Amino acid sequence: MMKKSILLAVSAGLLALAAGCAAPGVPQPPSLRLPVAVDNLAAVRKGSRVILSWSPPAETTDHQAMRWPSITRICRVVNQFPTNVCEAVKEIKSSELATALPGARRPVVTYEDVLPPSLISQRNEATYAIEVINQRGHSAGLSNQVRVPLTPTPPAPADFHATLDAQGPLLHWSAPLLPAAPAISYRMRLYRRSDSKKDFTVVAEQAYRAGEDEARDTNFEWEEHYEYKATPVTVLETARPVAEIEGDDSATLRLAVRDTFPPAVPTGLQAVYSSVGQKPFIDLTWAPNTESDLVGYQVYRRTAGTGFVAISTGVIKAPAWRDSNVQPGQKYDYVVSAIDLRGNESAQSAVAEELVPLEVR
Repeated sequence: MMKKSILLAVSAGLLALAAGCAAPGVPQPPSLRLPVAVDNLAAVRKGSRVILSWSPPAETTDHQAMRWPSITRICRVVNQFPTNVCEAVKEIKSSELATALPGARRPVVTYEDVLPPSLISQRNEATYAIEVINQRGHSAGLSNQVRVPLTPTPPAPADFHATLDAQGPLLHWSAPLLPAAPAISYRMRLYRRSDSKKDFTVVAEQAYRAGEDEARDTNFEWEEHYEYKATPVTVLETARPVAEIEGDDSATLRLAVRDTFPPAVPTGLQAVYSSVGQKPFIDLTWAPNTESDLVGYQVYRRTAGTGFVAISTGVIKAPAWRDSNVQPGQKYDYVVSAIDLRGNESAQSAVAEELVPLEVR
């Protein structure tokens, strides 16, 4: 009986051992280490520069994480779209792409291609692509391809400066005369940023005019510090959609937008005496000011031999006031000024005079 139990135990152990030794799977070929092709290449022309941006490959064509060095080739051909070859203008090692900027989902790197002057022509167009090759010099192919017109752009505006008046910043510049070209027009674009908003945004845009020109910043805030720049824009009207190419920026200028400008002088001041059935008084009325930052008005009065003295208590909101402190037989002169939010006070209005009769009825 004991021998039978030992035999059963040995048999069970052999079966368990056989079950644990599964058959090996199908052998997998070694990775080719081919980086996947870039699929989000974008290009922006700025004067004589083309700024390229893309996301470096994060994995290989066989879905392995990119752990091996690679070389990124910047490809540019002229007047050929699409292209199936890479005419490299720059090769960048993967270690040099370590300064990738973090994007929303994928890191993004940039490269600026400075165009040779010989390529700048209305007849030329560049095609850009990216090719990422592995250590053996192989790639998964070119990226998506982008087309960039090589039409000349105007030079940066000269003598860019700003003045400040009661309506706000006024930007001035000088632009050269440009030769006429078919299906091409030009514009001037004005950019601004503030200490609180670091990115430049467009604040004005208008048709390009040679010589002295100006534009008003109408969407500003007082007591801000702004930086401005002007940029000429070439518009290719034959492209579909219409293509716009920015030229080089003007020098950047900084402007403190401080409101030191008083409101307009009030007009239409009238003084009318009355005493029917009550204590005598003089009513003052005038035309209302229309400034958006107006706080109110101040009333001044003088009598013979004295200067003007403020007689209203605080700032008057409405364009009217009653002077109840008058004496029989006295002539009074009145003026009014306007005051804004920052305490700037206008000059005084024209004088309005009124006489209180000697005998008050």
